[in-house]
Amino acid sequence: MNLAILYRGPLASCNYDCPYCPFAKRRDPPELLRADRTALTRFTDWVAATTDVSLSVLFTPWGEGLTRSWYREAMVSLSQLPHVERVAIQTNLAARVDWLADADPGSAALWATYHPGQVEREQFLRRCARLAELGIRYSVGVVGLPEHLDEARALRAALPEEVYLWVNAAEGHRYDAAEEATWTELDPHFGYSVRPHLSLGEPCHAGETAVSVLGDGTVRRCHFIPSPIGNLYDGSWRAALKPRPCGNAICDCHIGYVHLKPLGLRDVFAGGVLERIPAGWPRQHDGAPALAGPALPLRTVGQSVVSPVSPK
Repeated sequence: MNLAILYRGPLASCNYDCPYCPFAKRRDPPELLRADRTALTRFTDWVAATTDVSLSVLFTPWGEGLTRSWYREAMVSLSQLPHVERVAIQTNLAARVDWLADADPGSAALWATYHPGQVEREQFLRRCARLAELGIRYSVGVVGLPEHLDEARALRAALPEEVYLWVNAAEGHRYDAAEEATWTELDPHFGYSVRPHLSLGEPCHAGETAVSVLGDGTVRRCHFIPSPIGNLYDGSWRAALKPRPCGNAICDCHIGYVHLKPLGLRDVFAGGVLERIPAGWPRQHDGAPALAGPALPLRTVGQSVVSPVSPK
């Protein structure tokens, strides 16, 4: 069995103040931080003990995890387990990355988001360069706001070609055909993010070979379908894994629609689904489709679109 787990504990604090994020500059009280650490320790203990399953883990905290020592420790310890194929985390890369020298570069990876106005580009690039020195796989992304375009272009020019730069469509922003084409020059897969995908009744890997896990062990099909299908710690999750059609009308966040079977993104991102790195990048990045699979019919190239998406 191969199972991808998207883990999200109680942590909701962040050291950045991005205007497009509801968790900007949020501080968690000490009791919540203790609860988050306890929950993460329980989870990593479960991963270590569950050796009959090939596991991949993506930490998707509401806030910033790598400023907390327990997430860094979890990344290192899980990367060293032989039955863990990948352990990755969504991060703003604010924390130093030298601790990754203790991680297994064959399984540890980062999904890093660059937030202009929150960090100097040179500092962010220094962290990226250090990741390369350590042999850690990583992708870099930005939120596709007009005021970010110059910085995104400068970032792309400064990054090595082998680093994939993704762009998330900004929540509530309208993209005309010209603007979509501009962002697609930076990210050939931007077309998947710029429009939500019709998902109701569509087959999905979520709930079959990928699940969402909360800090208390509640298992859901994905982050966007709240109904639980079992619990990690009582073993009920095993019997719950099965093919299911999606119950939501649309899917508009990468960590959700990457698992929609009609889109075929498991193949596009083969070997890098959790850290958001396309297969064969950069050799195969040319000619990526602007639209694939079921999507809202009015949101096609040449028309304005509105696409809400998590800034992560």
